Amino acid sequence: MPFAVYLLGLAVFAQGTSEFMLSGLIPEIAGDLRVSVPTAGLLTSGFAVGMIVGAPLMAVLSLRWPRRRTLAIFLSAFVVVHVLGALTTSYEVLLATRVAGALANAGFWATALATANAMVAPNAKARATSIVVGGVTVACVAGVPAGAWLGQQWGWRAAFWAVALISLPPLIAILRTIPAGRPENADEGVRGELRSLRDARLLVILLVAALVNGATFCAFTYLAPLFTTDTGLGEGWVPVLLALFGVGSFLGVTIGGRVGDTYPVQLLAIGMVALIVGWSLFAMTAGNAFATVVLVLLQGTLAFATGSTLISRVFYVADQAPTLAGGLATAAFNVGAAAGPWLGGIAIGTGSSFRAPLWVSAALMVVALMVAVVARGVRKRSLR
Repeated sequence: MPFAVYLLGLAVFAQGTSEFMLSGLIPEIAGDLRVSVPTAGLLTSGFAVGMIVGAPLMAVLSLRWPRRRTLAIFLSAFVVVHVLGALTTSYEVLLATRVAGALANAGFWATALATANAMVAPNAKARATSIVVGGVTVACVAGVPAGAWLGQQWGWRAAFWAVALISLPPLIAILRTIPAGRPENADEGVRGELRSLRDARLLVILLVAALVNGATFCAFTYLAPLFTTDTGLGEGWVPVLLALFGVGSFLGVTIGGRVGDTYPVQLLAIGMVALIVGWSLFAMTAGNAFATVVLVLLQGTLAFATGSTLISRVFYVADQAPTLAGGLATAAFNVGAAAGPWLGGIAIGTGSSFRAPLWVSAALMVVALMVAVVARGVRKRSLR
């Protein structure tokens, strides 16, 4: 595996830390900028919207650019907006930097996935994808807790400075290691890549990926209150269990990278069925501390093994349109990340306990499995 692929994962680690660290910094930001907590929470929503809209938009914008230049521009912009965010005393400016940072992040993600897959053998796309996506899982394990700790010790601005600083080494390394040439299909332009995206299998994979990731983040978002209420564990256990979920997610992308190239259908089938059973079992046994610990690790592993394999399948199906495919895969990932917590919040709002999002996650996985099975059946009939 080329060393440059690991550098892309390191950059994604910094960006993943930025994306998720605000969950532990919102109260401090609200107090410092003199806005309400819900208003400060819009900083997270702004980032999510920027990622969803920005991924395909930035992919189209940068389609003809050399990938080294593209990655450097997006990562440099990401660093600059975090410096501005750390310096500003205006909520409006901070919100604007979050949206701009999300656009840069989305463009980097789309290009990084396409670049990683272009640098490896045709039968190693799942492994390359898992290394890039693995940056997010390491962010969940180490980056997000570290960001929250920095915010508690030196204020929320310290976390923004830290993200900017840890983005500099991969930026310098990208300038030295990523090939300077343009993508092979750059001359075909947007229309050429769009023609390559007509395969109906791609739409199915993107939909299933959004549903799987929606299930993951629906449950993950509300794990902390679940631990302290239904499970009855003390608040001190929350960081440990969230980190355990992160460990599981890292194991998951590792498994997906090792198995997803050779046995993708089997991995996805087993993973989706196991996730349905796992989320349902979690909802039923959340009052048991031992079961909670086991299932947090297991579900993190299953969710990211399945999710990273789905992303890699996008590049197998759309191998003639890697840049737009990377943008669409990034958008699908973030649609799930935005929709899942929203659906979980609706379930809690009906008066249900914090186990409700786990049931929603199981339901989303049922829908994902049904879409995959129906699409596979239709495709088999069409080939006869």
